[in-house]
Amino acid sequence: MMTSIKTKFQKLRLASIIFFIISCLAINPAIASPTNPAASTIYQQRTVHSPDGTGKFYMSREIAKVMGHQGAMWLERPSRENEEKPNLIVDALDLKPTDVVADIGAGTGYLSFRLAPRVPEGKVLSVDIQPEMLDIINFLKQENQINNVEPILGRENSPNLPPESVDLAIMVDAYHEFSYPREMMLGIVKALKPNGRVVLVEYRGENPFVLIKGLHKMTQKQVRKEMSAVDLQWLETKSILPQQHIMVFEKQNNSR
Repeated sequence: MMTSIKTKFQKLRLASIIFFIISCLAINPAIASPTNPAASTIYQQRTVHSPDGTGKFYMSREIAKVMGHQGAMWLERPSRENEEKPNLIVDALDLKPTDVVADIGAGTGYLSFRLAPRVPEGKVLSVDIQPEMLDIINFLKQENQINNVEPILGRENSPNLPPESVDLAIMVDAYHEFSYPREMMLGIVKALKPNGRVVLVEYRGENPFVLIKGLHKMTQKQVRKEMSAVDLQWLETKSILPQQHIMVFEKQNNSR
């Protein structure tokens, strides 16, 4: 009799433990979801980190803090033309008139409006996660009567682009600030047409004389490692800018 009571108690205790675990999973989906970065080994959060960073690390790189819409004037500064040579960037893309180009992290549309005349039969998708930036793009679009620039509100983990809709995706001084770089890049790869291209323009992390905060620069080696992780193949690096790399990658036919 005593043994029977003990057995029932053990079963009841086990059932209670199982119920508690299931309840926790239901309350906190992040625990249950294997794709949630917080529940995986994709990202690491560290308490000791750069004051310019988020404390969140991806593939040994600390993710930089995002420039908010309050910094819009910095993006439109007059000296940017000489510092970054944006027209050289546009020339280097070898665009076709019918191309659909995604400007990821478009900000105020500084590059988008320079891309638009190069794709008169295509369009530029200006993606940003800050509605305030898209408001600026919409204002400038109407002010300058530009019809082939389309502002798109992205999310921290998605560019919100349709599958196989984009010929080229470009990120200028933006990728290093992505909160979820892996998820964003997987979304971008999915949005690329077969053999579509990805171009990253980043300040040269290898060069200590490039006077940009360390977390806002990237080395070729680091970029190539992170792009390889999402099945993008490096094609070339163009060294035609004063301080930045232009790194070109291509979607593989078997990419997800």
